[in-house]
Amino acid sequence: MVYPMLSMDTEEWELYPSPCFGAEIIEYTAISEDGDDQERDLAVSLDAILPDDVLEKVLSMLPVVSVIRSESVCKRWREAVRVLSCTKNRMMPQKPWYFMFTCSDEVVSGFAYDPSLRKWYSFDFPCIEKSNWSASSSAGLVCLMDGDNRSRVFVCNPITKDWKRLADAPGGKSADYSTLAISASRKSHCYTVVVARCNHMPGEYYLWELSINLYDSETSEWITPFKEVLHRWRGGDECIICEGVLYYLVYSTGILVNEEHRHRVLIYDLTSRHNHTSLMSMAIPVPCSLTCGRLMNLREKLIMVGGIGKQDRAGIIKGIGIWQLCNKEWHEVSRMPHKFFQGFGEFDDVFASSGADDLIYIQSYGSPALLTFDMSQKLWKWSVKSPMMKRFPLQLFTGFSFEPRLDITS
Repeated sequence: MVYPMLSMDTEEWELYPSPCFGAEIIEYTAISEDGDDQERDLAVSLDAILPDDVLEKVLSMLPVVSVIRSESVCKRWREAVRVLSCTKNRMMPQKPWYFMFTCSDEVVSGFAYDPSLRKWYSFDFPCIEKSNWSASSSAGLVCLMDGDNRSRVFVCNPITKDWKRLADAPGGKSADYSTLAISASRKSHCYTVVVARCNHMPGEYYLWELSINLYDSETSEWITPFKEVLHRWRGGDECIICEGVLYYLVYSTGILVNEEHRHRVLIYDLTSRHNHTSLMSMAIPVPCSLTCGRLMNLREKLIMVGGIGKQDRAGIIKGIGIWQLCNKEWHEVSRMPHKFFQGFGEFDDVFASSGADDLIYIQSYGSPALLTFDMSQKLWKWSVKSPMMKRFPLQLFTGFSFEPRLDITS
């Protein structure tokens, strides 16, 4: 059987067959106290007496790279890893990795950062054909949407390389603005995909039509449960699913006196799927003037990372903040210390940011530097230096996070 593996002597993620070795039994000579009598005993390795369920439990608590490498130890360990991969909910949650790549028309290849071992791996991501594809992740699965054909949507496990193309999403190949989100159940491994589209209505300068398209992995079908015409507001490329609710960031297209209200978050309950209520009437204003906002689900809590605009020039970034939504009110979690903000060099008003569990990643499009924020420890920290190099002044970088798992399929 062939599994995705990490070579023992390199940091390159590749496919190769796992060798199988028998459990080792070491023969040794025991010397008596008087040194006269000798008897031969057998020292049996701990692995030989460890019950299968205990071995699987131990392996399930290791970082995913260590689990994969353990396949090479012996035939029994290889079988234990196979059982883990085929059994739901056996592996412990993993810290999210971050996949970084360059923005270009070339085939996408990049590096994945493992925060547990603080290492970068050369990594070929399945399905992605160009850097303009949209991505969303949940519980080990990554959902991808073709930037040139918005009806093409894929779901994959980037660790096992398992993937599938979903039925074409409603709405055709193109949209003025579109975004996607995925939510996967850790118990059942079923998942929901949302593709939100927003198109400018012909001849109506301030009117935009929003449609929410929903895919259910159990039925393998798309439905369009909600549509609304937005007045002086449009959708963008940022949404997330949290506890069965879709959160969607929208932008003002009109002239506003108060710059703090240029962004709002729409809320749509994917369970009840009401279609008779205006989402704009219940929209939540952002906490301050933002240059951009990034939404993420951390332990079923809605988190927003935003670029804070200057008071007199809202489009110019002066810092980065992190907020959590509680009862429709934003509570500030942290602000990026100035020394880290300066560490990126020239920081654009927009940037990449994503996360899972308790870890948030922030990356400037103009730099391969990667900054992390631990929500539980309130700790800002640089990652190990990325192997990606800036080769020319206008080179751009981007990326997204995903949880590495072996026990979930598309």
